[in-house]
Amino acid sequence: MDHRTVLLVFLCFLLVTVHSEVQKDFSPECREFMYMGTPPRGLENRSLKKICQRYNGKPRYVTLYDAVGHIPVYSAYTFKRSDGFKKVDVPWMFEPQLSTASDSGEMQPFPPSDVHDSFSDAQAVLEDYSNIVDFERGHLNPDEHQAHPDDKAATYTLTNVVPQIREFNVGHWKQHEHIIRRRLNNYCRGKAYIVTGVTTSGRMIRRYNIDRVAVPTYLWTAYCCINYDHNAPFDERSKFPAFAAYGLNEKEGAEVIEMSMQQLEYFLKKNTFVDKRFQIFFGNCEPNDAIMAVQT
Repeated sequence: MDHRTVLLVFLCFLLVTVHSEVQKDFSPECREFMYMGTPPRGLENRSLKKICQRYNGKPRYVTLYDAVGHIPVYSAYTFKRSDGFKKVDVPWMFEPQLSTASDSGEMQPFPPSDVHDSFSDAQAVLEDYSNIVDFERGHLNPDEHQAHPDDKAATYTLTNVVPQIREFNVGHWKQHEHIIRRRLNNYCRGKAYIVTGVTTSGRMIRRYNIDRVAVPTYLWTAYCCINYDHNAPFDERSKFPAFAAYGLNEKEGAEVIEMSMQQLEYFLKKNTFVDKRFQIFFGNCEPNDAIMAVQT
């Protein structure tokens, strides 16, 4: 075997405990990250791949991935209470099943760069984010919304990031992630479900004069927590059981605007490819006694 083959065999041997899985439909264990086990409705396209993101043998969250634009359309996850500051030191990962048939279900750290072309047809690679001044890798499922080190580590895959303008990523959007973490930490008494996604309009990061990675026009996010503190201050209580926001992915005019979930859905129907049935959370996250008994 040549040196490249030996290296790949060795990497596969080392990485058997790190898993991710591309599925035709989300399995029951992966549907646990979506309210009532139901993914957002009205997003159908052949290029969109359903990924159950697994790490160390456990599912951590789910992603709907655009294998043409090489970015996630959304990531859906459950919020975990934390102080938001602890970080983990892990390498960036990729999803081999997006490019090749595999029965291992493994999400793997990137191998040496001279091998990346073998799977870059259907997903972003590290080179797509190198030597670019304006953009950073922006998480849809941010590590600060997770608590366990493994849950944090699982967010560091390029199937969970999009190109964000640096000023927006470290400014208004990061501040909004802090706000949501504090709000759910303080006032959500049960499980909180979050879906964070993007809209695009044709702008691309190019490499070697080839379109490689779609650049989001807007980032959006919504949460659902039906078991919340009904004695919270009105300004906070009015943002339950569900609330949403979007922000423009630009250097200027990029304030994050909070709104009702229905207002966000109306905005997305006008500004992206979702159809008229589009719905982020089952039943618009409207609680009833039976659902609340299950969620508590």
